[in-house]
Amino acid sequence: MNKDVFKTLIIEGQEELQEVELYKRPFEFEEQGRYVLVGIRQAGKSYLLYQRAKHLIEQGHSVKELVYINFDDERLLGMSADDFDLILQAYSSMYPDKPILFFDEIQNINGWEHFARRLANQKYMVYITGSNAKMLSRDIATTLGARFFDEKVYPYSFREYLGAQGITLGKEWMYGKLKGTVQQMMNEYFRWGGFPELLMYRNKRHWLNGLYEKIILGDVIQRNGVKNEQALRLAIKRLAENVKQPTAYNRLANMVKSTGVSTNTASIIDYIRYVKEACILFTIDNYASKFVEKETVKKHYFTDNGLLSIFLTDQDSSLLENLCAITLYKKYADTDSPRIYFYNKNIEVDFYVPEEDLAIQAAYSLNDQDTRKREVSALVALHKAYPLKRALIITYDEEETIEVNGLTIGVVPIWKWLLE
Repeated sequence: MNKDVFKTLIIEGQEELQEVELYKRPFEFEEQGRYVLVGIRQAGKSYLLYQRAKHLIEQGHSVKELVYINFDDERLLGMSADDFDLILQAYSSMYPDKPILFFDEIQNINGWEHFARRLANQKYMVYITGSNAKMLSRDIATTLGARFFDEKVYPYSFREYLGAQGITLGKEWMYGKLKGTVQQMMNEYFRWGGFPELLMYRNKRHWLNGLYEKIILGDVIQRNGVKNEQALRLAIKRLAENVKQPTAYNRLANMVKSTGVSTNTASIIDYIRYVKEACILFTIDNYASKFVEKETVKKHYFTDNGLLSIFLTDQDSSLLENLCAITLYKKYADTDSPRIYFYNKNIEVDFYVPEEDLAIQAAYSLNDQDTRKREVSALVALHKAYPLKRALIITYDEEETIEVNGLTIGVVPIWKWLLE
């Protein structure tokens, strides 16, 4: 690396910050805060950097004070942590100011956290993004100390998805013509997810396949030196096909081996960890399990419905439960407390939040009487063991209230629940 490369990147970054058009997401930065933003690729982390940069310009900062560098740039291949200081040297040779630093996909450079800590100690304003959940690990948090806020970034929520297409919902929106538009857009969001850039493309499956390949090849296989690529890919495919079912690691290994591909349980555990670190998957535990089973039998969900949909043919019930899981995980599992679980012991309840006394079933439709009986009876049984303040059945487009054995169960369409 040499300073001239970084001079070029600094100028290009300043031009990009001025030219980019964006939909403002509901994220407020602390004025004096430094940030590490982590999430799956294309979730919109870069646009939050752009949003912050534009806000600083509106406050009176010159664009010449800003340094935006994307470490996915092929001109930075081979860069090491020793080269970070060249960025500051390049800037100081061009401008007299103290720069405000925006570093995108910094996880590509091993040891980045030590440079970030030094910048914080020297009172630089720093904003960092990355696509690897290890950036939020205890080891890195210890290195950074309390110098940075760390935040997870997800693809659009349904409300953001509507807002990005110019639809703003007033208080009485459900009573006008807008309701039909919202339901129509729910169909697209439900099937293809909320990646911001996806709105630009008609062939959404093609774009999602390309994103998935980029993540799997770059962030999983290459980063972790995976030798048995076929076993890894089959494991993810089997998890997608069984997304509604608790899956033990040894059972998953057996499913892969049944196709004639060699693997073992230890390798499967590693593969799932790699995929979780790449922010493709997240897991929830069984509230009723003993500790050992909690660690080995989990439900695995995809961070975005679009990534799940590329694996499925019969999609509806799996996509509904996955979207419920995403929404609840963002609300509950990213905080210290409360946490979200499923409940599986003689009865099956899809989601249980004990600190909220909340239980939720995901059922695409209740028109089938066997389905209706199963979903309702499971909630009633859980209520007897752990009294519930709120019980819901989330459907695709059905709504009613069920009163049974002293329990009120709200049946709510997914589009309405997401906009509450």
